[in-house]
Amino acid sequence: MDPILIKIFIDDYLTPRQFPFEPLLWLAILYVVLHVSAVFINYFQAFMFQKISLKIIQELRVDVFSNVEKQGLAFFDQTPAGALISRITNDTESIKEFYLTVLANFVQNGLFLVGIFIAMFYLNPTLGLFCLVLLPIIFGLMQWYRKLSSKFYADMSEKLSQLNAKMNETIQGMAIVQMFRQERRLRKEFSEVNEDHFQAGIKSMKLDGLLLRPLVDLISILALILVLSYFGVTSFVSPVEIGVLYAFVNYLDRFFEPVNQMMMRLSLFQQAIVSAGRVFKLMDHKMYAPAKHGSDSPAINDGVIEFKNVSFSYDEKTEVLKNISFTVKKGETVALVGHTGSGKSSIINVLMRFYELRKGDIFIDGKSIHEFENKELRENIGLVLQDPFLYTGTISSNIRLYREGLTEEEIKKAAEFVHANEFIEKLPNSYSAAVTERGSTLSSGQRQLLSFARTIATNPKILILDEATANVDTETEEAIQDALKKMQKGRTTIAIAHRLSTIKEADQILVLHKGEIIERGNHAELLKQKGLYHKMYLLQKGSSSLEVNA
Repeated sequence: MDPILIKIFIDDYLTPRQFPFEPLLWLAILYVVLHVSAVFINYFQAFMFQKISLKIIQELRVDVFSNVEKQGLAFFDQTPAGALISRITNDTESIKEFYLTVLANFVQNGLFLVGIFIAMFYLNPTLGLFCLVLLPIIFGLMQWYRKLSSKFYADMSEKLSQLNAKMNETIQGMAIVQMFRQERRLRKEFSEVNEDHFQAGIKSMKLDGLLLRPLVDLISILALILVLSYFGVTSFVSPVEIGVLYAFVNYLDRFFEPVNQMMMRLSLFQQAIVSAGRVFKLMDHKMYAPAKHGSDSPAINDGVIEFKNVSFSYDEKTEVLKNISFTVKKGETVALVGHTGSGKSSIINVLMRFYELRKGDIFIDGKSIHEFENKELRENIGLVLQDPFLYTGTISSNIRLYREGLTEEEIKKAAEFVHANEFIEKLPNSYSAAVTERGSTLSSGQRQLLSFARTIATNPKILILDEATANVDTETEEAIQDALKKMQKGRTTIAIAHRLSTIKEADQILVLHKGEIIERGNHAELLKQKGLYHKMYLLQKGSSSLEVNA
């Protein structure tokens, strides 16, 4: 509206040198009102766009994170953690910039262009039609830019994911990196990926520098030359109103200003499109953790476990378990032993239903594991891993794991049960003592004791121990063995062990080799068989010890 008001002032008052007070006053008031209104409208528009975009991204991040949580372990086996972090944080941030910067700009300038064309057709329909022809040219330029830049931004996003993955891997294994003096190698690998990211960015910047502002400026100059030529030719035939000329040149300049703003944000738009593709691809992943089959929802009462002809493969090619069959009755302890890669941990993985079972079946209390709700399995199977994971928080929160039903008294009883209270009560603030990421300020034995307390607090019917005493000293191990005896009483227990001395009293010991059970029996029976178990025991205890114990 501003150029039209100025055009009215020039043609109706300035050129004929007529300056009536009241009309000019209303013209000035209207001009000021328009500018003041624009300030408030721009503020409201910016605020609402930012509020809406932040809300959308907030919900999108929660949706993406929720979908990642639903994935099965097979998905995490194939996907680097750094790449997931990059998609949930960096890519969603690019989408946020699309809503905050690009969409707001496109909507505002789109409406602005509509108003400009209305004013142009009002001033001169012929020139308005000419400027309308510029739109397909501008649109074609945009599409050309998008086509060329898409591969550069996709490459940049991929390299950024690789950078995050490399950083995550290095930080997680920093002790190993420093111990084996791998800093130079990892720095070189990081620099190479970083250089690839830099080069992809340079390519996109070169494209931006050529196709965004410069080409649009060239088109605008050519358009201005044609408009001035039109008015120049027209002046030979009929008089040209100075106000109309001023208004049209002003509108032409205003036409290309929003076009330039939109073009300059095309790079952000393209980044957002690439990032959105990566985020929605992640949301479309359906490698969900195995769920129950059927409508029945059985409960675990006694915890009797039966493996029946179970075979399993992680990659659908190489079987890591072959025709595994055994039974563990209530109150019994079955130990799994064997060399690395024999399939011990895979038995635990399929029992916990971390992976979908393809061949054979597992029964708990006579019901197929496929029939149980995940909640029922998780609440009644206690798992203690060799490398316990602790969260940032307190000692108490790591034992409770945010299970609101557990009281502070129950948490303390669980800690006393596994003798964890002895070191907890020596800490500053006791059960309220801070725990850093992964419990890095605690010793391996202390972290393992907290893991025991966490498991006992839920009073599970089935207990799974994956080399649970591997990271504790001899004195602590003796205390834990006493606690384990109490824990195992009346519970079905499956224990993975490398130190055979810890499972001598197991009701049954299964010896695995290359995914098959090759020996079974109790400690004394297996020693008499003179097989693989006998050899393993010899290696750990020595022949003299064997003669004494036999």
